[in-house]
Order: sequence, then structure tokens, then C-alpha cells
Amino acid sequence: MSKLRITQVVSKNGETKRQIANLRCLGIRKMHQTVEIEKNPVSMGQLAKVAHLCKVEEID
Repeated sequence: MSKLRITQVVSKNGETKRQIANLRCLGIRKMHQTVEIEKNPVSMGQLAKVAHLCKVEEID
């Protein structure tokens, strides 16, 4: 499977509890933190909810 590199670029202040929880589940805890996760339907669904807060790159 391919991987995704996700970096939070916008603050989570003012976002809903659900969006903040999705960031935590993706492994992002603070601004400008980068995580690499497997690309699967669950992570893609979580990422769709917080896409406006993150920068996403696909890596092989």
C-alpha cells in the first residue's frame, strides 16, 4: 500500500470536537507536525474531514 505524509498547517482553534478528534486519531498533536500513515479507506475518511487544516503528500 502507498503512504500519505500529512502536515498540519492551520490551527485547530475554533474547530469542532469531531475535527479535533480526527486530527488526534491521525496522530497529529501540534502545528507543523508531520506524520506518515497508510492509505486506506478509514484514514482517507478522517482526512476528508480535516483536509482544510492539513497539507497532504502521497509517497510510495
